[in-house]
Amino acid sequence: MTTTATIDPKAIGLGEDGMVSEARWMEIQRRRAAGETVSAIAREMDLDRKTVRASLRKGAWQPYRRPAPDTRLLTAHEAWVRGRAAAVGYSAQILFQELRGQHGYTGSYATVRRFVRPLREAACRADLTWTRFETGPGEQSQIDWGQVRVTLGGQRVVRHIFVLTLGYSRRSVFVPCLDESLASFLDAHETAFAQLGGHTHEHLYDRPRTVCLPLVGGGQRWNPTFKAFADYWGFEPRLCQPYRAQTKGKVESGVKYFKRNFLPGRTFRDDTDFREQIAAWMREIADVRVHGTTHERPIDRFATEAAALVPTAGHAPFRHEAPHRRIVAEDYLVSFETNRYSVPFRLIGQEVEVRHRHGQLELRHRGTVVATHAVLAGTYQVAILPEHGPGPIARTQRTARATPAPPRPVTPVEVVVRDLQVYEALCAGGAQ
Repeated sequence: MTTTATIDPKAIGLGEDGMVSEARWMEIQRRRAAGETVSAIAREMDLDRKTVRASLRKGAWQPYRRPAPDTRLLTAHEAWVRGRAAAVGYSAQILFQELRGQHGYTGSYATVRRFVRPLREAACRADLTWTRFETGPGEQSQIDWGQVRVTLGGQRVVRHIFVLTLGYSRRSVFVPCLDESLASFLDAHETAFAQLGGHTHEHLYDRPRTVCLPLVGGGQRWNPTFKAFADYWGFEPRLCQPYRAQTKGKVESGVKYFKRNFLPGRTFRDDTDFREQIAAWMREIADVRVHGTTHERPIDRFATEAAALVPTAGHAPFRHEAPHRRIVAEDYLVSFETNRYSVPFRLIGQEVEVRHRHGQLELRHRGTVVATHAVLAGTYQVAILPEHGPGPIARTQRTARATPAPPRPVTPVEVVVRDLQVYEALCAGGAQ
């Protein structure tokens, strides 16, 4: 006769974190094999019926394994974290703050930290990490372009976003433009200056041709118009190290933030509506969010930085006041904002200064006004004044050569008057 030992349910404890231990799992299996119902087993062993059913479904006992907390909550954001991690120096704290503040993440900081750790280690092995460079109030701004596709009036179009980010406060200005031409570049600067009420002492740029021009054999020189612009407004331009765009990581983050936070799901009636929505978003969202690096709102830190900016109120736009230097081409034309204007042809190869004032273009050579033109409204137009060309002078020379010379004066000759009979006598004598 075989006897089956019974186990006192009170003597069998629960496993780790209240899960069924191996001994209790075996007792559940024995009781079920003996014909007891699920309810009876649960009542006798002081367990929930769901726990009993779950144990019966398992073919073998499995030890408890603690899952990483909140892992499923982070799964939806893994792609974003991987793309964002390098930009914030693989800081789990910054990523956690941005996830909570901008992406609705409800998980724990520990989960983000565990996820970021291998990413940081891989970056260190590949020598991809970089050191964040912090600046004081009013010291530096970072400038860059972003290109986006937006829906205007039902059509998909490309627009270029000029971004200026203040290094201390992290307050950014976003200016939409039709292109990245020098004229748009400079105008966008002035739009940002007007909105901020000033500018920093130093501006950091990548190396676009609107800022610097490459030299044969290496190196670069400032774009002369851009350098005149910087001198006019009184800031010091600086360049990123070659192939090290992360040097201006603050504005790079601003470009990404604009694309990820402002653009999704938006449509616009036209460019005016596009600009107005950007302005509202800057006021209501971008300026008042808690920044992931400073842990403060940009608008609050700007209250400190504003006093350190170089004021720009009352200054006329650069294009209206500052001279633009140009070399006169062989067709005696000078280029200005895609259009061309004539000057006297004798200035071919010489340098002239162009000033835009009150709808008029004034061209000077060595301080003297040599030409004035009404500013052309279109693009790629030509304005030529007839008196500037060589034609009038050439015509004058040809006319001078075709005029007959005045008659020479004739000296009078005295003539002796004789009687005709003298001539008849001479003729009669010759006949003999």
